[in-house]
Amino acid sequence: MNTIEFNEKWKKHLEQGHYGLDIDHQEVINYLDEKFTKILSDFPNFEYSQIKLKFGQARVYMEPMNINTREIEETINKIIKPT
Repeated sequence: MNTIEFNEKWKKHLEQGHYGLDIDHQEVINYLDEKFTKILSDFPNFEYSQIKLKFGQARVYMEPMNINTREIEETINKIIKPT
């Protein structure tokens, strides 16, 4: 799956007017697909607007606010830049 396919799959949860996932990295896409499936069970009406790299670091914008986006960002950063 690529970013276009990911955003199409999850378009019901993509906030209108936003581009969604913009990190074209297969492992990140697979991680997010699995993570979104888990989030869906706890937050069936969740929305995401942007998942991108900003200044070399992952940034995730999602609602509701009690989704742990920091954990998602840290995992993406580890995938992209393993230590």
